[in-house]
Amino acid sequence: MSERVDTPAPLAPPPPPALKHCWVSDGHGRLPGLLLEWRRTESGYQGRVVRPVLEEGLGWVVVEEWVSATLLEPA
Repeated sequence: MSERVDTPAPLAPPPPPALKHCWVSDGHGRLPGLLLEWRRTESGYQGRVVRPVLEEGLGWVVVEEWVSATLLEPA
């Protein structure tokens, strides 16, 4: 008589980070962005965002950068 050996269930992948749509105000107006996370600095809060930026000679490019919370609005 053989014994049944249960194999452990595979681990579930971690949930994706909470991304939030936002608006970023800069010299080109109010542009869409994705807010990835927050951090607190000596000068106040900043959000890490992915957003379009107009680069001279290249046109619109997508960048990831830390932006002052004063330039961010919820979408």
